[in-house]
Amino acid sequence: MPGLIRRDDIDEVRSRTNIADVVSDHVTLKGAGVGSMKGLCPFHDERSPSFHVRPQVGRYHCFGCGEDGDVFSFVQKMDHTTFQEAVERLAARLGFELHYEDGGQASDHGNRARLIAAHESAREFFVEHLTGADADPARRFLGERGFDPAAAERFGVGFAPKSFDALRSHLKGRGFTDDELVTAGLLSHGDRSPYDRFRGRLLWPIRDVTGSTIGFGARRLLDDDKGPKYLNTPETPIYHKSQVLYGLDLARRDISKGKQVVIVEGYTDVMACHLAGVTTAVATCGTSFGVDHIKLLRPMLGDVAGAHTSAGGEVVFTFDPDEAGQRAASRAFAEEQRFTAQTFVAVAPDGLDPCDLRLNRGDDAVRRLIQTKRPLFEFMIRRVIDDFDLETVEGRAGAVRAGAPVLATMREQSLQRGYARMLAKWVGVDTEEVVAAYQEVARTTASQASIERAKPANVSDGRQSITSLPPVPDEPEGPSLLTLPSDLTTRTERDALMAMLQQPAAVGLPLMQRAARARLENSALSVVRDAIGVSLERLEASDWLDTVLDQTPAPFDALAKELAVAPILERPGREITTYCRGIVSSLVERDILRERAELMGQLRRTDAKTEPERHREVQQQIVALEAERRAVRQE
Repeated sequence: MPGLIRRDDIDEVRSRTNIADVVSDHVTLKGAGVGSMKGLCPFHDERSPSFHVRPQVGRYHCFGCGEDGDVFSFVQKMDHTTFQEAVERLAARLGFELHYEDGGQASDHGNRARLIAAHESAREFFVEHLTGADADPARRFLGERGFDPAAAERFGVGFAPKSFDALRSHLKGRGFTDDELVTAGLLSHGDRSPYDRFRGRLLWPIRDVTGSTIGFGARRLLDDDKGPKYLNTPETPIYHKSQVLYGLDLARRDISKGKQVVIVEGYTDVMACHLAGVTTAVATCGTSFGVDHIKLLRPMLGDVAGAHTSAGGEVVFTFDPDEAGQRAASRAFAEEQRFTAQTFVAVAPDGLDPCDLRLNRGDDAVRRLIQTKRPLFEFMIRRVIDDFDLETVEGRAGAVRAGAPVLATMREQSLQRGYARMLAKWVGVDTEEVVAAYQEVARTTASQASIERAKPANVSDGRQSITSLPPVPDEPEGPSLLTLPSDLTTRTERDALMAMLQQPAAVGLPLMQRAARARLENSALSVVRDAIGVSLERLEASDWLDTVLDQTPAPFDALAKELAVAPILERPGREITTYCRGIVSSLVERDILRERAELMGQLRRTDAKTEPERHREVQQQIVALEAERRAVRQE
């Protein structure tokens, strides 16, 4: 049985890991105030960035969908791992050796770290064999497509020897078991024993965004190989083809920097594009470009405030002009609405793919291919009207009807009108005829959607339809930053709690202790203040914030998480410690003034002659409060 990781080691991995570095493997982050970063949420589709990361406190929070957590939960959700696997993966990233309770070992059967280690060993094995005598077909294949040894090394290309179990023997010698290697997709089950999945083939390592090898794509080379032309790693715990893009590990930084991604169709196309200077090229791995790929790319394309603006970046699809390429274009167009970026199509002259284009016409031709891209809407409209004879009335009418649904899907009216004029010009009809056609499509679609929404659920036990039952009321939502009042008092209390949660070391324990006793006007913020107060003994621990969140009652959990991550409203360039101590001190001073006012009232109601001791005691309390107020101001 695998052992539990020691708590001290978990805390050490957490403290050493910069959450912004881990999140940046998936999301383009930009500054959002002092100590805060933001980007497009990787957990839901959004057009305006609401995903915030606070490296100082080691947490993230999405103000759109509510996803929240620390670096471990982020890895768990993004990579579908257990908590222990997330810790092990981040420890490996740091080069930190973990220790396990009761002498246990790492959870090494089928876990992500072991599967990635097996793939890395396999990659080294394949690369080494690319220089062997039996790899001549592989080297010839690369050379004929314009790839020299340096290119092969750059992309980690290798060769799987034509052997029943050469890879299996090699990896078992490295300590991996058959079960692990079958789980990893490197071996296949045989009648008597497992055997190498890849044999006599050229291989490309498929990596995740962090650069970890999680699978392979293998190209048939030999005439006696009766398998498919391309054979990929099957679905495994770490490899899901619908969530992987070949070359993304190499392209992601340039995608984030240039706000452009080029979608090509094969491994050699990715290589050709990168070698030609188009370093934002990626390819799908044995599947169509789909929703999960979009989710993977959208955060990298940057922050977007509106749809189809230049700020949203560009997605450029390259398709072969054959029927398969046309189907791929249609599938891409079906998903187009999920992008806020502008979408384009690049089709090379003579139907050459990027690899052949580079081979026949050079690197500059590949760059021109991307530079001369056309909008996807234009491409689709041209495609649908090409099937009609525009020399006839019937053909023109049919072309308008075929183009109208394309126009009806556009979100921006300005685009609709512009393309309506273009379609009218191409077909040879009046613009208003085209406008009327796509508006009719839009009305019909809206009417059908309304009918579907109005349909009863048609779920009945024979006595009463479920749709006739009274609706179940929604659970009341807890308070959040968005629901807090905007008056000055509440804003001061909010900002002080943010400083205490996010910068406790800057505020300091004595001031934190005094602020935790301060009376707050907002009842919701008072609950979070109480959670801070009972957690102060853990102030210097690495799990300080987790302790506060554990002490926060469930209805106020979201508010506490938001306060822990929301950007601190401080001017850039000013010392953050000064601000944090200042805003918390103002909260404390306000509470001191309140107490002083109450004591002054008591003093006026106390007769110095009949109650001299009580009168003197109240006076002393007032003097002490004034001294405390001066001390707070001087700190």
